[in-house]
Amino acid sequence: MKQILQHLRSGQIEVADVPCPIVRPRHVLVQTTRTLISAGTERMLVEFSKGSLLAKARAQPDKVKQVLQKIRTDGLLPTLETVFSRLDEPLPLGYCNVGRVVEVGRDVTEFSVGDRVISNGPHAEMVCVPATLCAKVPDDVADDAASFTVLGSIALHGIRLLEPTFGERFVVVGLGLLGQIAVQILRAHGCPVLGVDVNPQRCELARSFGAETVALADGGDPVKAAEAFTQGRGADGVLITASAKSDEIMQQAAAMSRKRGRIILVGVVGLNLRRSDFYEKELHFQVSCSYGPGRYDTTYEDQGRDYPLPYVRWTEGRNFEALLDAMREGWLKIDPLITRRIAQADAPDAYDAILNDAGVLGVVLTYPEQSPPTQRTIRLNGNVRPTQPLPTRPRVAVVGAGNFTKLVLLPAIKAAGAPIHSVISAGGVTGLHASRKFDAEEAGSDYRAVLDRDDVDAIFVTTRHASHARMVSEAIAAGKHVFVEKPLAIDEEGLEAVQAAHRDHSDRQIMVGFNRRFAPHTQTALTMLKGRSQPLAINCLVNAGHIPANHWTQDPLVGGGRIVGEGCHFIDLLRALVGHPITTVYATMFGEQAGPLAEDKMSISLRFADGSLGTIHYWANGGKSFPKERIEIFSEGRVLEIDNWRTLRPYDWPGARKRTARQDKGHKAEVRAFLDAIQAGSEPLIPFAELDEVTRASFAAVRAARSGLPIELT
Repeated sequence: MKQILQHLRSGQIEVADVPCPIVRPRHVLVQTTRTLISAGTERMLVEFSKGSLLAKARAQPDKVKQVLQKIRTDGLLPTLETVFSRLDEPLPLGYCNVGRVVEVGRDVTEFSVGDRVISNGPHAEMVCVPATLCAKVPDDVADDAASFTVLGSIALHGIRLLEPTFGERFVVVGLGLLGQIAVQILRAHGCPVLGVDVNPQRCELARSFGAETVALADGGDPVKAAEAFTQGRGADGVLITASAKSDEIMQQAAAMSRKRGRIILVGVVGLNLRRSDFYEKELHFQVSCSYGPGRYDTTYEDQGRDYPLPYVRWTEGRNFEALLDAMREGWLKIDPLITRRIAQADAPDAYDAILNDAGVLGVVLTYPEQSPPTQRTIRLNGNVRPTQPLPTRPRVAVVGAGNFTKLVLLPAIKAAGAPIHSVISAGGVTGLHASRKFDAEEAGSDYRAVLDRDDVDAIFVTTRHASHARMVSEAIAAGKHVFVEKPLAIDEEGLEAVQAAHRDHSDRQIMVGFNRRFAPHTQTALTMLKGRSQPLAINCLVNAGHIPANHWTQDPLVGGGRIVGEGCHFIDLLRALVGHPITTVYATMFGEQAGPLAEDKMSISLRFADGSLGTIHYWANGGKSFPKERIEIFSEGRVLEIDNWRTLRPYDWPGARKRTARQDKGHKAEVRAFLDAIQAGSEPLIPFAELDEVTRASFAAVRAARSGLPIELT
């Protein structure tokens, strides 16, 4: 299928061949007929991408601060690699989509195949979108008009925050698409409207919808115009839909408002507010968030949990329906807003128009009438396997194309000399980019397509945690070797499925991405500890950093929580350093005062079969300027300290010296060792019993912290 991508580094607009996405639970797969270019949002993205690196840095000063902080903690080269990799990422454009449903995911009951729907899908021939971000299009609303629904809901939500009542007078600043729709909605409320814009043509269009206007290009003064418009009383409310860097718009909005007036910001403007403007009039100011209640709430959008109508009358989905009803009833007129209709194949011309033609307002992209392009594998021209492939290295497929995969694992696979057959991502775009960048032969969206491939030896699973156990089990059953980024499983049921698959195919390698045991400093420590005769005491401090409660890693059903999802790393590290089984797990966590995130602030104590003790302090409430990880190993009157995987300091260790190097957490060594083991047919790098033990220990840590009781593993 075809999809429009924006390259952030170069500014190039590409109509790319992308694998069709697969439908997910609580989602629908839609074949697109029309999309609308959001002239404001998408223009900003295109302008940003076309800027120089210096211009990009100036546009995002907060991100520059984050980069400088990362340089201080992780070093210059790793930070620069991360920054340039992010800039290299193509960005899917668009969020105003109309089409017909071709497939419904599990637990979707409100839509059927063939329904005509609007959604926030991108500019692509096929889109997979949450059911809660869709609405059925009435029969007498054309696709062109329906494509304005999602954009229009942004204006509608801003107006709902204004709380207009019949007869109140409002000012709309910025008469682009959002402003034109806002004028019509306010007029439908019975409210006189004054529209403000620099463009006289847009002012003329707003007048056709019943607004009075002031054109700044003609020398109009918006404050004086508002004073005359309100008979000196001041506007009851100001809706700002403009996009500008200046603080002047907010200052003018305050000047135009009556005492206790309302100002709602829908657009993007400077926000260096003057206290006196708001103090003297006791003004109410609020920033409007996207389409309405439910936006960015994963329980609403991904899990399909709608808010009860009696308590939340207008969700984003119900806002969509209200806009479509307004179009059907004729209260909202869309045809006058459409200035161009351009085929998706000519998308670069469309973006050139919105950047360079002041007369362009609404640009609708059209899509060919054809059978649904559901191909989920794309063969990449140029990335073709050589006629005489090297038989010594296993060929791999990578499932998942998130940031960690692209920044760490794929470079490690490439450096190890393994040919990459394909990179799979459910949405298609990230997999396509990664496949291009790392010379894979194919890009895909359905990982099951590679399970039956005889020319794929190993599968790297790097998806969200809840899918790990299932994918590992299916890949092992298909006869593949598997590398799964931690964790192996997030619950007992998943672990049992992996255990069963391993029993049936014990000749297949199963490797979990416990990279820290392969780090150079860990290997040095293991060498130095080899001759010990007494138990170890190990302190492991993890400054994990805050992750919001609504992030998928915090969801026990999706990410397993941070201890199961990431804390297992450090349990495995201590297991590797001690070299003996874990017998008992103790743990304690923050109390109820910490709220829903108590479990990511936990102290875990491990007892080992040889009498060694290990403590992991996993803290998510620290500062970013402090190093992320520090390990202290106490052994027979000596101490080894590993500081953020950059420095190894020995204390009272005769003949040993401090070692300092570029930060290395062992990823490249881990991947190379896994591929070498497959090639040589050798024993697993980590015995499966040990992977099982560490996974069970992570489960036990959570249970112990909740119950306050120690958990025996053996």
